[in-house]
Amino acid sequence: MKISVILGSSRDNGNAETLARRLCEGLDVEWITLRDKDIRPIRDQRHTEHGFEPVDDDYEEVIRQVMNSDILVFSTPLYWYGMSGHMKNFVDRWSQSLRNPAYDFKGAMKDKPAYVIISGGESARIKGLPLVQQFQYIFEFMNMKFAGYVIGRGTKPGEVLNDKVALQEVAHLNQALKNMSV
Repeated sequence: MKISVILGSSRDNGNAETLARRLCEGLDVEWITLRDKDIRPIRDQRHTEHGFEPVDDDYEEVIRQVMNSDILVFSTPLYWYGMSGHMKNFVDRWSQSLRNPAYDFKGAMKDKPAYVIISGGESARIKGLPLVQQFQYIFEFMNMKFAGYVIGRGTKPGEVLNDKVALQEVAHLNQALKNMSV
């Protein structure tokens, strides 16, 4: 079972990444660090005759990794009550993949289990819920399975390790993933 973690943080070893790494302890995981990839925003050409113009960046490489995965974990800090800019650029590009005649993007994503890891400040468990819902709508549109989420509290790197609830939730999901890969 191939698990890919899409890291959306703009800093190394942030709290969302820390939770994702805890989630994946003991599992064979492919890490996709979006801040290390050149994924550019695009002009929306969904409704033009010829569709999207090609973009010379790392997106195609990343989306093929994602399509070839069995399970996905989306990990992002809560930035201004939404996903990080790196994650948003990546997800926005899905519109391009939906029009790409080289592959069946929606078919490749169908029934793929997806988890969401979010970290944020003191009120993240409440203020992060709209982002959870946004991911739920994205997964629903793509016919993916929303398999679970964890919202951790922490702003400075490492603070999330003081969030006992988030650590317990991540440990539970870790065990569930281990049971799926047996």
